[in-house]
Amino acid sequence: MEFLQEVLQNPALLVTVILTIGVILVNGWTDAPNAIATCISTRAIKPKQAIIMATVFNFLGLFVMTLINKQVAMTISNMVDFGTDIKASSVALSGALASIVIWATAAWYFGIPTSESHALIAGLTGAAVAFHNNFQGVNGSEWLKVVFGLLLSTFGGFILGWGIARLIEIIFKHVDRRKTNPVFKNAQIGGAAAMAFMHGAQDGQKFIGIFLIGMAMAKGQLVEGPLDIPVWLMLFCSTIMALGTSIGGYRIIKAVGMDMVKLETYQGFSADIAAAIALLAASLFNGLPVSTTHTKTTAIMGVGASRRIRAVNWGVVREMVWAWVLTFPGCGLLGYLVTRLLIKVFA
Repeated sequence: MEFLQEVLQNPALLVTVILTIGVILVNGWTDAPNAIATCISTRAIKPKQAIIMATVFNFLGLFVMTLINKQVAMTISNMVDFGTDIKASSVALSGALASIVIWATAAWYFGIPTSESHALIAGLTGAAVAFHNNFQGVNGSEWLKVVFGLLLSTFGGFILGWGIARLIEIIFKHVDRRKTNPVFKNAQIGGAAAMAFMHGAQDGQKFIGIFLIGMAMAKGQLVEGPLDIPVWLMLFCSTIMALGTSIGGYRIIKAVGMDMVKLETYQGFSADIAAAIALLAASLFNGLPVSTTHTKTTAIMGVGASRRIRAVNWGVVREMVWAWVLTFPGCGLLGYLVTRLLIKVFA
């Protein structure tokens, strides 16, 4: 209630909250569906049940990981510095968030699972450059974490996906496939739950980092010291993500779980577990803000390649890679331009 009263009394904070909700909503369109794409594509669970499961485990992941390690939220909140001028900094943050919504919505329209995490980082960076007219407001040490996270999500997801799928194939080589399918069907639901848990742990904290930036700006303060993240904020972020997934997640589910690789139940399980392990390692290792999209899709590529290289639809992969490559410069430039426009109009 205190936060709600503060939002209603502070127009700058109100705008930031509305735009942050928009960013979380499009994350539900573009990122959250990756967690449940494989279990839906193999028909291990129905879409509505998968979305409910993703909602619950997104919240649990955010809640549990926040108790263990809040570094991802701290990394995002310390990524850029917009200064203490309340009006100007709020305009800059609004420019960053607006650019992320535009970029992610375009990617969703074309069914491309672009990384919302990297769009968030790129948009904030572009807005900070526009605000300062230089790179003074960009924290280079936090950006190094982004680079490490990119490498971990790309190579870690692929290698783990390949390795786990191969291990399962070796262990169950002489077992009748008809006997193993029911086992892996149930196991895949658990794997999808683990993936949703880690999605909440990673992406949920990123958006909480944005909320903290907006709240601090509205008070003319900087985000410093240990974070005190209320439970209602965790639940709020998880619910908005689930709403986005239920509205428009099927396009991404189709691209990731159906078009890129035709998965069997054990392969879907392998991809989910591989991606969840990679995300857990990143979250515990100094709060690396990795992309859940990159991690899950590269894990699926690794699983497909474990059988044969041609099992992967490399045409779909090529489209995804181009989207990934263009996200940093594209969303960064968009953040810069939108912020410059808003500064001229409002600041």
